[in-house]
Amino acid sequence: MRRISTTIALALAFAVPALTAAPRPGGQATQAPPQAPVRPPDIFWLPTRDPVVLAMLKLANVTEKDVVYDLGCGDGKIVIAAAKLHGARGVGIDIDPPRIADSNANAQKAGVTDRVKFILGDIFDTNIKIEDATVVTLYLLPWINEKLKPRLKAELKPGTRVVSNSFSMGSDWPPEKTLEVDGTNVYLWTIPKR
Repeated sequence: MRRISTTIALALAFAVPALTAAPRPGGQATQAPPQAPVRPPDIFWLPTRDPVVLAMLKLANVTEKDVVYDLGCGDGKIVIAAAKLHGARGVGIDIDPPRIADSNANAQKAGVTDRVKFILGDIFDTNIKIEDATVVTLYLLPWINEKLKPRLKAELKPGTRVVSNSFSMGSDWPPEKTLEVDGTNVYLWTIPKR
């Protein structure tokens, strides 16, 4: 297994300051009034460490041509890093209003509100469309990954890369690649042809 360079990790720490904010047409981020969650979150939020963010984006081979979706985006760090470091577009979805507020604020600080947006919603709600993703990132528990797996396979285009921090998709969908970074496993899958 490979390790991500400490230099790159430090570059992220300085290049993407306290990542967070939601874009509006014309690149203007606006402060939305507080909203109640759609339903209680399934898990508590734990931020992804910067070296793991870098590893996830590297393993997925993110470029400026990609649209990166982070399901359960928390503070928006992953899609913001994808936009700032790779020129990608990004969409974060989270069920918790404070996390969406953090994401929007962080995107504004990072200067990427024209490349990212954040949606308050449930990642299992099929009214929230994910099919334009070329990369999907996850930091969810194993049972949530497995519950989400049918949606990913049904709605994402073949060739879309799925990257998970720490947790697999179950024994019936083994990862194509596994990378260990900063004591954490990062897994990669590609949506197969139908």
